[in-house]
Amino acid sequence: MLAGEKQNEAKVQARLKEFRRAPDDGVNAFVSEHPNRLDRQVVTCLSLDMADVFEALAAPARRAILDELTARNGQTLFEICARLTMKHGLSLTRQAVSQHLALLEAAGLITTRREGRYKFHFLDTTPFVHAIVKRWLKPERKAGDP
Repeated sequence: MLAGEKQNEAKVQARLKEFRRAPDDGVNAFVSEHPNRLDRQVVTCLSLDMADVFEALAAPARRAILDELTARNGQTLFEICARLTMKHGLSLTRQAVSQHLALLEAAGLITTRREGRYKFHFLDTTPFVHAIVKRWLKPERKAGDP
């Protein structure tokens, strides 16, 4: 890992720790009052800072993991490690890939589902919709609209 990547990784970890310790902004109160109205994914999207999404995308290894989940969703840690080695030439340990997956999950970019002793990882594009589409990609305006 290069020095710049280590610094970015440290920044992301620090921001995630701040997020976990952040005071309640009303989202948790709303969820506790209306448990059936919002699921965990929606709460994650409402409470995440979009900077976390972009900082999670800063590392090439995490982008490669997202590429692999785009190509084939629902992979285990072992499958992801094998595909990163074979397709991308990344020789990361399972522990390193597991830490990248945890950070991507904390940023809301992947979700996991446990079945028995296996944990399957799935790409979640919802944060991209909030970070990119709603912010920069507006529907085309008709002529004469302000």
